Amino acid sequence: MSKISLIIEREYLTRVQKKSFILMTILSPIVMVALIFAPIWLAQLSSDEVRQIAIIDQTGLYKNIYENSEEYQFTYTQGILNPAEMRAEESQPYAYIIIKDNLLNNPKGMTIYSQKQITNSCESMITSQMEEFLKNEKLLSYNIPNIKQIIDDSDINLHVDTIRLEEDGAETQTSSEMVMVIGMAMTLIIYMFLMLYGGQVMSSVMQEKTNRIVEVMVSSVKPFELMIGKITSIGLVGLTQLGIWILFIIGIFLSAGAIFSFSGGMDTANIENMTAVAGNMNGVDAAQLTGKMGAMQEIQNMLGSINLTQLLICFVLFFIGGYILYASLFAAIGSAVDNESDTQQFMVPITFIIIFALYAGIFSAENPDGPLAMWCSMIPFTSPIVMMVRIPFGVSTWELIVSMIILYGSAIGLAWIAGRIYRVGILMYGKKPSYKEMIKWIRYKA
Repeated sequence: MSKISLIIEREYLTRVQKKSFILMTILSPIVMVALIFAPIWLAQLSSDEVRQIAIIDQTGLYKNIYENSEEYQFTYTQGILNPAEMRAEESQPYAYIIIKDNLLNNPKGMTIYSQKQITNSCESMITSQMEEFLKNEKLLSYNIPNIKQIIDDSDINLHVDTIRLEEDGAETQTSSEMVMVIGMAMTLIIYMFLMLYGGQVMSSVMQEKTNRIVEVMVSSVKPFELMIGKITSIGLVGLTQLGIWILFIIGIFLSAGAIFSFSGGMDTANIENMTAVAGNMNGVDAAQLTGKMGAMQEIQNMLGSINLTQLLICFVLFFIGGYILYASLFAAIGSAVDNESDTQQFMVPITFIIIFALYAGIFSAENPDGPLAMWCSMIPFTSPIVMMVRIPFGVSTWELIVSMIILYGSAIGLAWIAGRIYRVGILMYGKKPSYKEMIKWIRYKA
């Protein structure tokens, strides 16, 4: 077994057997799901507190517009209060709505007063209900019979299917929203992994240098082999973690698919049966069932339109190339410094590049074939992130090949340069490095 293989085996087994790795692998998907769905669940929880809102209508034109709900209770009061009198009241309402003028003539004639800043949802509710009332009043002023019914009947909600024409002439239903979500998810995952595992490479190199362990290791193995073994082992740890998460996701989808198939799936016969069931329900339940059927069918078609195999393969290849590129930089930085505070001058430009790549990917989602997306998917420092946004939208084969050739060529070249810095830096102590000094290290002969 080669020396690099021994280094990879030792580093890999040491890391995957740690409790922190096991806990992070298990808890990360749970935390991610919680971060996504917890705010949605919390937003749906209604507070037990009923907020009192006092309405002072000085015009007498807007009585009984607001209806009480589980969250808000409206009280119409008489008189004219100024802010000082409002603060002096013993039992203060959550907010005061004061209407001073005809709102059709003066849209600024209504003001909301409160001791504390009211929530956005409360302000939107107050405004929208008044706007709806004023809209109806405006329509009635035209004296056209049934004008509101005419306008309501004229509302049209289009459902436009988007079809992608394949090279073989086949038609595939697609969804820009689904494609964008998948692309952005892949981009964020690569960004997170590059920062996480690249940082681990730098920390590991710094730790071994600080503890003087590396001095013993380089006596039996070349520094370049040590660096490559460390980068490879930590990368394999990342791929292992990613593979476990992918299997976890596939397991969820397969379980959901099995349950879905057991319940009849979304084939034509089952849709007809469910439609017949919906026909025997009341209007609200039937509409809800029909809506869910349509949504499930649409999601199924959207997922089927995406080449998940190609997406997964490209994700792994771009992740490996991007990881080698950035991990080499992190390894070079870790070998050049003695403590974490010295890394700042080198980390700032790298962090800036990665963040720029992330923002380029976000903006490229709106224009995946634009110049920004095109060039950033070819530049090796940004291509691992930006290309993952473009692939779900459809990228020509030659672009993928050229991008990967540039990425892997640059990664290999940068690994060689990092190795030149690493062999000198790991044995250099007590001297604060600079860019000029590191360039000298690259030129040193072995």
